[in-house]
Amino acid sequence: MSYDGSAENAVLKKAAWRLIPFLFFLYVIAYLDRVNVGFAKLHMNELPWFSDTIYGAGAGIFFLGYFLFEVPSNLILQKIGARIWIARIMFTWGAISMAMALVKGVPSFYGLRFLLGIAEAGFFPGVLLYLTFWFTQKERARVVALFMTANAIAYIFGGPISGWILGATKGTSGLAGWQWLFLLEGFPAILLGFVVLAYLPNGPRDARWLTEAEKKTLIDRLGNPETADEGHSALGTVLKDSRLWHCAGLFFLMVGGMYGIGLWLPQLTKNMSGGDDFKAGLLTAIPYTISGTVMVLNAIHSDKTGERRLHIAVPAIVAACAMACAGLPSLPAWASLALISVAASGMWAILGPFWSIPSVFLGRKGAAGGIAAINSVGNLAGFAGPFLVGVVKDRTGGFAWPLALLGLFCFLGSLAAIALPAALRRRPPV
Repeated sequence: MSYDGSAENAVLKKAAWRLIPFLFFLYVIAYLDRVNVGFAKLHMNELPWFSDTIYGAGAGIFFLGYFLFEVPSNLILQKIGARIWIARIMFTWGAISMAMALVKGVPSFYGLRFLLGIAEAGFFPGVLLYLTFWFTQKERARVVALFMTANAIAYIFGGPISGWILGATKGTSGLAGWQWLFLLEGFPAILLGFVVLAYLPNGPRDARWLTEAEKKTLIDRLGNPETADEGHSALGTVLKDSRLWHCAGLFFLMVGGMYGIGLWLPQLTKNMSGGDDFKAGLLTAIPYTISGTVMVLNAIHSDKTGERRLHIAVPAIVAACAMACAGLPSLPAWASLALISVAASGMWAILGPFWSIPSVFLGRKGAAGGIAAINSVGNLAGFAGPFLVGVVKDRTGGFAWPLALLGLFCFLGSLAAIALPAALRRRPPV
């Protein structure tokens, strides 16, 4: 990242290096615990009560709990501070993720996935809000994109690790591989909760690693976002803004594609790998290695030009076309994986430019509830996408129609991006 002004440049780099890698690592753990059910499914298919439809519903029901508690969680974070609340989120989601090893049937599978959504609600929008305490509109797309490459990294490293755990631990101490997967990947979140309490400041004022002059530099350039009263001050006012609902609808459509493919990708790659779990994990890493790179490059270009709309719409339409073609039965496996990589790159590329938009119209105090509202409504598609894929796959027996459906989500998302209000199409002057 580059900044103007030598003094500002130094303090911004210092803050970025202190915060972004740490928040990035937390999100890797969060995202892996959210989607590792896709890898667990590779062995849970052997359970007599399990099916594609049950998996799709259970994978997606996470987002119903997420939806219900995300706005309250973000408002609490704003009130009591990021350090304590993010630590609380990590403790509870780690414990519930480990408890997934105790699943005995459909009710417990659905119930624990729902509780996991409640536990994790507020983490992602809370971090987005937290970043507004440190960085301005000018650099925010890059900062968000760097943070959000964590979900790609979660697959790049998490896929092979998950595949190895499934194979290496099967039957150990009387537990199935999928049970060890939940236990071993949930525990780090609990440990990191303690690290958050010791390391994460609530904002520039509380950062022990900043001098008083450096704190003043950050606070002055942001207009003191931790205390300012500008913008919407009440959640009710925020929810009346049509721009919020436009952004929420756009995000809903893109999330449907993201989680639809993300939670089913291990099954797709397992089919390609000939049944080898570790190889399936390695294949899963390919689309996310590419998409993480494309996401950062698109965000950098969006910040450089100040343009937002086309940096969302163009990747979305590319994703739609690639997704619609990826499931064609005549394609060889390598071509399907290549198209899925293109589709994943298009979907993830929108995230940096998109998440730089809401704070333009929400104002500082409205950002807590507004960002959470957009994310919670959008993430309802995290239920719709995986569930519909499961239902359609059970009905058709293949992935051609499910992937075409996800392509439709992305196509409609591109239309929503093109229709963004004029004031949101470019970065405002700073």
